[in-house]
Amino acid sequence: MRRKVWLGEGETERVACASASAFRGLDAVSGEVLGVDALGNRVGWLTALVESMCTSVTGARWNRPDLARLASGKDRSGVRLPSNAWMALRMLGWAATVPEGLYVPDRVRRVAEEQAGRALRSAWWRTQITDAVLATWPTGNPDPMRRTAGEWEALRAACPDGQAVAASVLRSRTRQVAAFHTTHGRLPADLCELEAAPDGGRQVVLAAADKQLATLTRCEDDPAHYAVLTVRLPVRPDPRTRADWHPVVIRFRLPPTIPVTAALHAPTLRLRGGRLRLDLAHTTAVPTTRRDGHVRAVAFDYGLNTLLTGGTLTLTGGTQPAVHTDANPVFFRADGVLAKADRLRVLAEQLWAKAAHLQSLTDGHTASGLRPDPLTAAKLAVLRTEHARVSKRRTRLNEQLAKAAAHFMVGHARAARASVIYLEDLRDMEARGKGRTLNTRLSSSVRGQIVTHTRHQAAKYGITVVIVPARGTSRYCPRCLSAFRHRAAPDRTTPGWKWASCPNTACGYSTDRDVAAWQRIGARGLQHQHTTVLDRASGTYVIRRTIKELDQPVRHTTHPRPAPESGPQHTAADRTKAGPTRKRPVPRQRRRAPAPPGTPAAQTAVAGPSGKRPAGRKPQPPTHRTQRRRRRQAPHTMSTPTRHQPHGARLGAGFHLHTHATPVTRRIQPGAQPRSLFPLRPGAQP
Repeated sequence: MRRKVWLGEGETERVACASASAFRGLDAVSGEVLGVDALGNRVGWLTALVESMCTSVTGARWNRPDLARLASGKDRSGVRLPSNAWMALRMLGWAATVPEGLYVPDRVRRVAEEQAGRALRSAWWRTQITDAVLATWPTGNPDPMRRTAGEWEALRAACPDGQAVAASVLRSRTRQVAAFHTTHGRLPADLCELEAAPDGGRQVVLAAADKQLATLTRCEDDPAHYAVLTVRLPVRPDPRTRADWHPVVIRFRLPPTIPVTAALHAPTLRLRGGRLRLDLAHTTAVPTTRRDGHVRAVAFDYGLNTLLTGGTLTLTGGTQPAVHTDANPVFFRADGVLAKADRLRVLAEQLWAKAAHLQSLTDGHTASGLRPDPLTAAKLAVLRTEHARVSKRRTRLNEQLAKAAAHFMVGHARAARASVIYLEDLRDMEARGKGRTLNTRLSSSVRGQIVTHTRHQAAKYGITVVIVPARGTSRYCPRCLSAFRHRAAPDRTTPGWKWASCPNTACGYSTDRDVAAWQRIGARGLQHQHTTVLDRASGTYVIRRTIKELDQPVRHTTHPRPAPESGPQHTAADRTKAGPTRKRPVPRQRRRAPAPPGTPAAQTAVAGPSGKRPAGRKPQPPTHRTQRRRRRQAPHTMSTPTRHQPHGARLGAGFHLHTHATPVTRRIQPGAQPRSLFPLRPGAQP
């Protein structure tokens, strides 16, 4: 398999992961064709062996001294440990042991040790956070969640790189320790007492093995759509000899998001519902993103009724740089999707409550020495199965919503020729103390998934995604930085949160709260871009702190046009009805007919029947220009049916019947014009 991709000037590598399914395999020794169940059984036997060896390593080394030794990066003699987890464990003498009486290849042991090493290494950061929480535990305060500002600052100072740690992480660790204190009447000693040892995750990471265990190549007859995985699998749950391990050839279809030029890596095997799933990592060449030096940007603000509200901003140069914007917002509304997600949430809660009630009845019968009712056990199994299905639907719907929102933001960034997307940092927002309805809506949001998918899609086009502090973005006016007065509506004086009005008489700016917020987010990002840093944990550019002197008002003007490029200028064909046509050579003019009597044109006209016009309806000038729609939408979208035409919505704007977004405005650029801002996959038909 090819692990490297050729890079050109100004390009870098982007590693992504896509999921694929395999439904059959071929035993290379016996020639047997393995169906879905047989292939799932063999992969399940391999997963069980890896899981048992991985759990034995993590359980034996789940203590603070061993975690500290592994995190130090050196063995007992001071030699530096390698980056591969399985090699580090073997240097420390923590190798996995094969169950007695079984034969397991050394490459399978590598996989188990790699998974165990990764789990132990990732636990060290949680150990440091837990130690900081225990060291600064408030003794005189009965409620540790209500610490003073000084106590929270002391907690951050005790954490490694405490200023970069989200407040939600500190609060969640505090709740975890408080729950342990309530149960046991004392504080835990460390993380190893607070949490149980991690397991292997019911997976097989083939990246730790070599070609003796697994090989991955593209299919020769169709390399753009299919790949072939050859892996050694056991033929029985307890393999005794080497002959019990047979190579199995698995041919599977590549996901459409993997281009033909991508370099494929060894996948991770999982079982989902008895079927084999492959998490396929691949590397592609993408333009290099910039940390700073941005001139044009797009910014977006999260909301509840309107999921995303954003616009374009431009930073002008000179002795006094200023941020300009036309204040023309774009919206992404997903009311119908959010309503459906809420209905699924209510259904899942009802199913869970019924299952919990039946489980308590079953436990009561068991505790009394009675046999559980078979009908109750059958009902409990049905409820749990249905709850799992509803939960899967919720997960899939949230994933589709996050991808559609990311596609919307990246599309507008490309249309505006922006090099950066600024989003607000809402990691510390918690659904507490805001009412039952609002708390539920905040808890059901998918902000984290939106950021992940936006960063993934934007990297394909060299667009940087930067997270900006959200404090004060909705409170102050973007034009004069005065504190807003929030109302329920522009025509109502009752206090609310939807509409914002500036009390400054010299400004008088009045707009939607989200419209003002995205302007403040974009201006703060452009003015603080020199303070942007890379968060190594998430791989995202962030601005951790803001400087009050750098926050300047936003000027509402038209965006300065970029300098025209040299060479011939090509314009796209105008296919609207507002331009000249064969039957209307002069646009926006009445048809050629004799002028009415009494006009200068009628007096100078040739004698004949004047003052009359041809029969028929009087031609009307066009009131608007018809929107040019793309010929093909993205793979995850579908056009809105003609029968559903709400006011103000554009057809084909979203993937769901009740999801509508501002259409992407094209910018005419030199050269041939593509039909879509998002090119087709190589080999696909338009």
